[in-house]
Amino acid sequence: MATTKPYRVLLYYMYTTIENPEEFAAEHLEFCNSLELKGRILVAKEGINGTCSGTVEQTEKYMEAMNNDPRFDGIVFKIDEADGHAFKKMHVRPRPELVTLRLEDDINPHEITGKYLEPKDFYEAMKQEDTVIIDARNDYEFDLGHFKGAIKPDIESFRELPDWIRENKEVLEGKKILTYCTGGIRCEKFSGWLVREGYEDVSQLHGGIVTYGKDPEVQGELWDGQCYVFDERIAVPVNQKEHVIVGKDHFTGEPCERYVNCANPECNKKILCSEENEAKYLRACSHECRVSPRNRYVIQHELTEEQVAAALEKIEAGK
Repeated sequence: MATTKPYRVLLYYMYTTIENPEEFAAEHLEFCNSLELKGRILVAKEGINGTCSGTVEQTEKYMEAMNNDPRFDGIVFKIDEADGHAFKKMHVRPRPELVTLRLEDDINPHEITGKYLEPKDFYEAMKQEDTVIIDARNDYEFDLGHFKGAIKPDIESFRELPDWIRENKEVLEGKKILTYCTGGIRCEKFSGWLVREGYEDVSQLHGGIVTYGKDPEVQGELWDGQCYVFDERIAVPVNQKEHVIVGKDHFTGEPCERYVNCANPECNKKILCSEENEAKYLRACSHECRVSPRNRYVIQHELTEEQVAAALEKIEAGK
């Protein structure tokens, strides 16, 4: 694959049987470290879900090794070019499940899942009137970018999605249901769960938003905003034809695509805000977080009590 940048970011997953996730995770971490990769990989009995960065040579070696392992036969890597590493460290962690749905009766995507739609077919399906588009990601991911007309379930995490569907089933009844997520892994289970719940016409975006944005035919059309990614890039573009900003500054409501974590470590909420408002509001989402003795912005900038008091006074005065 021709490349113009020295590094790559790989995104991949596969539902496959891994007999001993703990042992595999330890060995895989050693292997990744030997290649000098950085990233985050989750391993469970049901498979693997990972994203990692490295040079072109390092990532080639990694993909070759994975493709040579019969457990990962047919694995698909989504590849982004990068100027450097997208992660600070390398983590490989065993988990009870790859995506946290916590269903009493778990879904095996090899046995039950929604229909796969390639980007062009998904694009056409979104334009049909009797279609409901459900975003299967977290709320802060939706706030940064989403498909036009997509429903944002009133949830904070993926595991709350089944309950939300049951409480809002009138929205979906008799409709064609389209689901999408970043790379496709959540929709494999979520769409399967919808089928098991009795919904008859359920489809998922094959390869997720990342694949949709790279498709030469659709070129990310009908996507507004950017796609949230779980690495140091934070956001990547999707729509190659037009860029519509949908994110809103937490403090002013103005268009914004810059995410920071609330400076209170006990909160750590992701908020969209400009650099100017980050400084003005001490990178804190609320008054309680601003006055927290552990406020990381205050500590990092070595602000005195007088400086913090002055900042709070300005906010109170609406200046």
